[in-house]
Amino acid sequence: MDARSHRQPLDAAALSAALAHRLGGLRVLAETGSTNADAAQWAREGAPHGSVVTADHQRAARGRLDRTFSMPARSGIAVSLVWRPDVPLRHWVWLPLAVGLAVEATLATLGVGGRVKWPNDVLVDGRKISGILLERVETPATGWPAAAVVGIGLNVDLTEDELPVPHATSLRIAGARELDRLDVLTRLLEHLDQAYDRWARGDAEALRAAYVPRCATVGRVVDVAMPDGSVLHGTAEDVDADGRLVVAGADQRRTAVSAGDVTHVRARD
Repeated sequence: MDARSHRQPLDAAALSAALAHRLGGLRVLAETGSTNADAAQWAREGAPHGSVVTADHQRAARGRLDRTFSMPARSGIAVSLVWRPDVPLRHWVWLPLAVGLAVEATLATLGVGGRVKWPNDVLVDGRKISGILLERVETPATGWPAAAVVGIGLNVDLTEDELPVPHATSLRIAGARELDRLDVLTRLLEHLDQAYDRWARGDAEALRAAYVPRCATVGRVVDVAMPDGSVLHGTAEDVDADGRLVVAGADQRRTAVSAGDVTHVRARD
């Protein structure tokens, strides 16, 4: 029987019960355009810290650089969280990196070995299984500080013929021991809760020490598409204390990159 025939909708009551001690609010949707757009609007309306929006089908998910993508209904995790951190703005750069570690830790509990790609993807065997989008949302009408809206897309049950691009993968393809989306989402939200606590403590060096060994980009030859349209080519040597990717060019000049689209040019030697 086709595996796709077994895809079930998320059980909102079961998810709420499993996470009752840490949820600020929960919205489980059958279908939406973008969970991040929904979460951002909810944040402006006063969603409390820890609120979660998830959907069985996300028609027009948004990634970095305003890219859009979609996946078959009930085949993956599409979830966005509203966090209201009280941390210096300079420490926000570490949030998507901390979230990447949470996704990687979730994969490990499912028997799948993942690596984080700077700044916001998670890879399995060099193929993308998850993407992360962070948005800072001002919410002056609520009287609360700006919200961090963090969106995660995770491919769960996609088959090879359903992949949006050849360099993508899914938990099914990677041989995960569990494909039930309720179980996967519960694990993910628990790890995200832990990642938020670690990030909110503001210890950048501790985050860096955890992140660098798990970063698939460090040690690789990369092309970085810079915001000004130029391309930086070199070897990614490190991630610094400000969460920036340090790239050494052919002239050995080291450039710390805070924003850019990274392509891994070749495998690590």
